[in-house]
Amino acid sequence: MSIFRFILPRIERSRGWRCFATGIPSDSIAELNREMESIFGESPSASPLGSNPPQQVVHPTPAARETQPGLTHVDCSGQAKMVDVSPKHDSERVAIASCRVLLGQKAFNLVASNQIAKGDVLTVAKIAGITGAKQTSNLIPLCHNINLSHVRVDLTLNEEDSSVVIEGEATTCGKTGVEMEAMAAVTIAGLTVYDMCKAASKDICITDICLQHKSGGKSGNWSRN
Repeated sequence: MSIFRFILPRIERSRGWRCFATGIPSDSIAELNREMESIFGESPSASPLGSNPPQQVVHPTPAARETQPGLTHVDCSGQAKMVDVSPKHDSERVAIASCRVLLGQKAFNLVASNQIAKGDVLTVAKIAGITGAKQTSNLIPLCHNINLSHVRVDLTLNEEDSSVVIEGEATTCGKTGVEMEAMAAVTIAGLTVYDMCKAASKDICITDICLQHKSGGKSGNWSRN
């Protein structure tokens, strides 16, 4: 006789299979579990019928979450926030970023010979990159408005892959770093190169935007290589 015929009359049906009456012998429970496994192909999940009590999920307190490493622009409730840098000390901070603009042979030759219809591509992109660094806090919503002491943007033609290699450097003396300013500089410069050359080619690709080096602040120095 199936064990179900013995057990089922003793099961409370208020919540279907998940709510069982107390007082069922443990050997009957084990036999029921084996029969359920033979029917359904897997063992039943942990429940009041099992020997192991359900595990209680422990949620960290807000104070504990604040001390755990993670995203600085997210508060303990998961909401976006601007980081308060007022407790930090001023220090000299430098960041260098880079990117490449793959022009293709046709557009590269036009840029190299300064025959692009819109004008001098490298000079215009250089100015755009400097302007972009100064406008970073207007473009990236949670960035601080930083007083930059220096911005450098260099653009170099690379014949090997018909590209423009862009390097940007931002410097300040303040409470927070200038990584985003350096990356904004090379990104805006790259977009400007695209805009200046798009009439000659639609196949231009801006790639490899990344931070190369940073110094200053609590985290100290870091370099990609």
